[in-house]
Amino acid sequence: MSDFPKFVEFREEGPREGFQIEKKIYPIEERIELIDMLSETGLKRIQVGSFVSPKYVPQMADTGELFQRIKRKPGVNYTSLWLNDKGFRKALTAHEVDIDPRLLFYPSEAFAQSNNNCSSAEMREKQRDWVRLYKEEGYTVDAAYVMTAFGCNLEGPIPQERILDDFRFILQLCEEENIPVPILVVADTMGWGNPEAVKRMIGALRELAPEARIGMHIHDTRGLGIANVYAALSMGVDMFESSVAGLGGCPFAGHGHARAAGNVCTEDAVFLCHELGIETGIDLDKLIAAAVKAEEIIGVPLMGRVMHTGGLDKYRKSL
Repeated sequence: MSDFPKFVEFREEGPREGFQIEKKIYPIEERIELIDMLSETGLKRIQVGSFVSPKYVPQMADTGELFQRIKRKPGVNYTSLWLNDKGFRKALTAHEVDIDPRLLFYPSEAFAQSNNNCSSAEMREKQRDWVRLYKEEGYTVDAAYVMTAFGCNLEGPIPQERILDDFRFILQLCEEENIPVPILVVADTMGWGNPEAVKRMIGALRELAPEARIGMHIHDTRGLGIANVYAALSMGVDMFESSVAGLGGCPFAGHGHARAAGNVCTEDAVFLCHELGIETGIDLDKLIAAAVKAEEIIGVPLMGRVMHTGGLDKYRKSL
C-alpha cells in the first residue's frame, strides 16, 4: 500500500544547478528576475548559487552579487552550495546568505575525484571537520547527502550496501558529536535510479533509521524522474530537491548531453503532488510562469512538460 505524505516540501535548485552546467554565462539581471519570480511561487527554499572555484565553475563566479541584488520575500530561505571549508567561509561572509549546513558523501570513488578532487574516504573524514566547523559557527547540520546512490557514469553500478554504509557513518557521526540526525538525502546524481530501486533504497534506509526524515535529489537524465518521485512519495518521502523547467545537472558527471542531465522538473513534480491530493504550498501557475522565463533565458526548449501545457484546473473549471 502507498503511504503518501500529506505535505511535500520542494527545495528549488534551478538558479544554481540549472545555470552551472550551461557553457554560456547568462546575464545576472536575467537570473535575478528568475529568482524573484520563484520567490513569489510559495517555494520556501531557493538555492541561489554556489561558492566554488570560478576556475572550474565560472558560471557561479557572481554568486555573491546575486545575493546582494535579489528581492527577498519574508519566509523564503535563499541558500548556496559549497564543497569545502573555503566555500563555507565565503557563504558566511556574503550578503545575507541563509546557511543550510550539509554533509556530502561520495560512494563513487571516481565521482569524488571528479567533483571534489579527493578520495571518498578523505571526503568522509572531512565531514567530521565540517560538523565541528558548523558547531563553532552556531549551526546544526540540516541535511546529509549520499550521492550517486543508484549508479555512476564514471564508475558504474553502486551496490546498495555501499550507500547504506555511508548512511551508517552519518548516524554514527551524529551520535559521536551529539547532534540531531539531519535529513537523510538519497541523491540520484546521474539519473540511474528506477522506481523499484528507489523503493528498495528508501525501505532499507527506513529500517536503518526509522525516525529519520528522508529526502531525495532526483535527476531526470533518462526520463524516469517523475516515476521515481512517485515511487518515493509512495514510501512517504516528503522532501525533494528539484529544478524549475528541469534545468540542471553536475558538470563533472560525464553526461553525454549536458542539458539532458537536468534535475527532476519542479512544476511537473508539484503537478503530480497536487493530482494526488498532496499539499505543497506552491502556486502552480506562478511556478509555470517562472519556468517559461527560464526557457526564455536559456533560449531553447527545456525539459519540463507542464510548463508547455499548463495544469488541469482551467479545463476542469470550464466544464
